Amino acid sequence: MFDLIQFSSVGEFLNMGGYAFNVWLVYALFAMFFSVNLTYPLIRKRQIVLEQKRRLILNKEIVSQNEDNNEVDNLTFRVGEGT
Repeated sequence: MFDLIQFSSVGEFLNMGGYAFNVWLVYALFAMFFSVNLTYPLIRKRQIVLEQKRRLILNKEIVSQNEDNNEVDNLTFRVGEGT
């Protein structure tokens, strides 16, 4: 199997027969593409979960305020009825 390797030294391997710039550039671009495709969905998922939590808290606050306002309106209405 190792008989098929055409490079006699590590330096020659890194030089890639004179095409080192192109070969290693492609490897670097692939690594960047691969890492972005792994990390972006995780980051986006975290953002979506945080946004949903924020909306849930905001919705609970609005419902709570509406309930408080309804209680005050009911009390005001009852007081007005009695007079």
